[in-house]
Amino acid sequence: MPKPYYKIQNVVASVKFKNRFDYNEICLKFPQSVADYCPENFPGLFYRGVKTPKCSMLIFENGKMICTGAKSTEKVKKGVYHLIRDFKKREISIHENPEIDIVNIVASGNLRHEVDLEKAASTLIRVMYEPEQFPGLFYRIDNPKPLILLFKSGKFVCTGATKEIDIDHTVEILYQTLEDKNLFISELVS
Repeated sequence: MPKPYYKIQNVVASVKFKNRFDYNEICLKFPQSVADYCPENFPGLFYRGVKTPKCSMLIFENGKMICTGAKSTEKVKKGVYHLIRDFKKREISIHENPEIDIVNIVASGNLRHEVDLEKAASTLIRVMYEPEQFPGLFYRIDNPKPLILLFKSGKFVCTGATKEIDIDHTVEILYQTLEDKNLFISELVS
């Protein structure tokens, strides 16, 4: 029987530095393609200088930052320390030990079975399914708490985790629940 698989698509982290940021200084020392600040559009500075691992930073003057686009929690940390190194090279004052909190992990995957969404909507609890509005079923298990967006094809998106292990557990529980409740229509080959 084919087993489900998933891939982390995005890890979002909140980062707190103990120093403030001077947008003018950053913009003077980096090209606009790397550090972009346009206050009439948004009050933060977009920093796109982290290429390996690929991620973007949204920097606020108060020392807070949002990191997005990394594919793992480890890559978030590498991206933040890459930014610190870049700032130090350009003699921009930055605190070396920021507080990093993972706030959301998004994964997409495939259960490798078609799912009877109509039956799932009437069988499972904590679901929302309005096929006239949207073709996917929203499902939240008890523990862990990530939200699952499930499609008839067996493809899914899982969001709201703060640890990678929560994605593993959520996918295992989802698969086992659907199997136990006989909600799979057919096995897909791929």
